[in-house]
Amino acid sequence: MTTKSIMIAGVGGQGTLLTSRILGGITQEAGYDVKLSEVHGMAQRGGSVVTFVRYGERVAEPIVEEGQADILIAFERLEALRYAHFLKKDGALIINDWRIDPITVVTGMAEYPDNIIENLEKKYKVYTINAMEEAIRIGNAKAFNVIVLGMAARHMDFAKEDWLRIIEKTVPPKTIEINKKAFLLGYGD
Repeated sequence: MTTKSIMIAGVGGQGTLLTSRILGGITQEAGYDVKLSEVHGMAQRGGSVVTFVRYGERVAEPIVEEGQADILIAFERLEALRYAHFLKKDGALIINDWRIDPITVVTGMAEYPDNIIENLEKKYKVYTINAMEEAIRIGNAKAFNVIVLGMAARHMDFAKEDWLRIIEKTVPPKTIEINKKAFLLGYGD
């Protein structure tokens, strides 16, 4: 098997680290060599957080190079734009259609770009969901990241039941059922 590379981009507090642990768990349980790497910007202050998950028969390093990600999961529109160049030509870009203004926009030093998703669709295979709205609808806004993961899981070669089992092992016990529900919503069940 060729090594697969997944990149998760978000803003501090959005659950990128939990999502990477779920991805690491499912790939490891499937018998792959797995490497994870976390890059924290100003995560505590709403800055970018990026995690890399690479898996295959043998993985030498965790870092995903530009143009090498098979899947880019973006928990916010601007993060999708910021990191889209890491995606392979035929890769899948999964975007949570949500806006979080960075401090430069909040302070008036910059403007939030218009038409991010439409512009990305001109170059990439883009799949979007307003996961925050869906998470609020099912009763837990914090589960939005698992909804996005569910959508991304449709582009990976692991069985739905395996995902659910890993989610159960990884998330806090009191959140197991809502996270399973969130995953299935994103997955399309």
